[in-house]
Amino acid sequence: MAGRQKEKVIPDEVHQNQILRELYLKELRTQKLYTQYHANPLRKVHTITRKPMSWHDNLEEPADARFLNLIHRAAHGPREKYAETQTESQEIGWDSEPLVNPERDDRRLNHFRVYNDITLYKAKMWSLGEDDRHK
Repeated sequence: MAGRQKEKVIPDEVHQNQILRELYLKELRTQKLYTQYHANPLRKVHTITRKPMSWHDNLEEPADARFLNLIHRAAHGPREKYAETQTESQEIGWDSEPLVNPERDDRRLNHFRVYNDITLYKAKMWSLGEDDRHK
């Protein structure tokens, strides 16, 4: 089989025309004409910095109220943006107000350190280095 040579057949004009027609129809099936163009949202946009001394780049442009509103809204935290949580992880700490009013005068909840004469004396001794805390 390796010694066999394949004879090349020269196609006639009718056969060549049929091949070109099939190729043309295949191209028409696969091509799509785009008339509306837009930026690819999946591709990062590289901005080019402006020239600092160019007069047309330094013209004052009017502020776009819709854009500024969008930027200011994005700067807010989720509690200012939404009335309820949007994800399950936001549920943790969403209601961060204390359940009990933290009054400092209420003696039932606040147990402050009380210093008497003996506790002041012992605290001073410990600060000076006496090591008999466990006696």
